[in-house]
Amino acid sequence: GALLALNKPPGLPILGRSGDLSLDVLLPALRRRLGLTADLHVVKAPAREYSGLVLLSSCYHTTKKLQQFFTDARWRGQYPATYRAITVGVPAEVEGEISTGLSWQQQGDRAMVRGCQWAGGTGHTPGSAEGCALQVVPVPAPGRRSLARKDVKSTLTRYRVLSAVGGCALLQLQPRTAFPEQLQVHLTLLLCPALGDHKHSSRVGRVLGVPFFLSPESAPTHTQVLDEELLSRLGLSPRQLHHLPLHIHLQELVLP
Repeated sequence: GALLALNKPPGLPILGRSGDLSLDVLLPALRRRLGLTADLHVVKAPAREYSGLVLLSSCYHTTKKLQQFFTDARWRGQYPATYRAITVGVPAEVEGEISTGLSWQQQGDRAMVRGCQWAGGTGHTPGSAEGCALQVVPVPAPGRRSLARKDVKSTLTRYRVLSAVGGCALLQLQPRTAFPEQLQVHLTLLLCPALGDHKHSSRVGRVLGVPFFLSPESAPTHTQVLDEELLSRLGLSPRQLHHLPLHIHLQELVLP
């Protein structure tokens, strides 16, 4: 009917700056190619760095109905979106939940930045996180005031290990809340950053092979570091590592 599903590659944003390649820019050409008379709208899509399902609709009312369904599902405690991730490291528990506060924090400064909260389902923030020089940081025990002011948002992700081999794991992830980079941060709190996460993986350090969490202030962002054995299995050289995409994929969407 009115619905169309695509498989998005990693690195393609939903919205982009003028002149940049984005899904939104491609929609008119896609509509013409498929011979559709109505414009296509984005119902649900993964963030720029993720790959996976993009749900489109050619009916405005269907779009609004489904977007409301996804919002209401979170309040009902349902998990309509299921992701898969490949992690560097295997969680200690086969399944569980990751719960923490998340906040935007100015890089190089401990003060939290207000007025830059998340504003939609596509992982974009007003003013752009890059333009504000912001990073997403965990706040393990947020106070009531910071939650009420929306400086911090309580977040929750359910995870399950599907398989593990050679120090890496395939995880199923079901976010209960929506916040930019939530899945990456939650995986670092498990001490198992996503493969290809060049933004948050530096927060997981190792001493004698034992992983531990580093505060964002003491762990500047850099290209993910992988051991020689994993690099060999991936067929990559250290110089090619920064091209490795983030291995988080929107696998399934449950519709009403």
